[in-house]
Amino acid sequence: MDLPQLLLVGLVLLLGVVGVLVPGVPGTWLVWAGLMWWALHERSAAAWALLVAATALLLVVQVVKWQLPPRRLRGVGVTRRMAVFAGAGAVLGFVLVPVLGAVPGFMGGIYLCERLRLGTHGEAWASVRAVMRAVGTSVLVELFACLLVVGAWLGSVVAGV
Repeated sequence: MDLPQLLLVGLVLLLGVVGVLVPGVPGTWLVWAGLMWWALHERSAAAWALLVAATALLLVVQVVKWQLPPRRLRGVGVTRRMAVFAGAGAVLGFVLVPVLGAVPGFMGGIYLCERLRLGTHGEAWASVRAVMRAVGTSVLVELFACLLVVGAWLGSVVAGV
């Protein structure tokens, strides 16, 4: 696969990761579609293995999400700004501490947003707990899975598999 196509696949994967944070956007399915596009063009055993593993993971995530309470975004004060902070924190955490850093990064992004908005540690931490109870777990599970898939794809591309 040539560089422009790899960049387009990367863009679709990035849009999918961002789409996880935006209600109504099929972020998980964009990540899967981007990976499938890459696997269809790459046609290697590693590409197909990654597609199969990602498909299984993303399907399990969908089942897990159905078992979690429904999202109530506006009821706990989730704003677009908070979603941006949480998403940026998760991606930054995922990069700084591979894989495991996404969870504290996500929560840290929410905390930072609320600390800037509310001003005190206690109020910001109470807001983080409320957000995580209402929507955070569902979003975090989906975002974590998508970041794992994108990280595996990036590793495969860099390794030249």
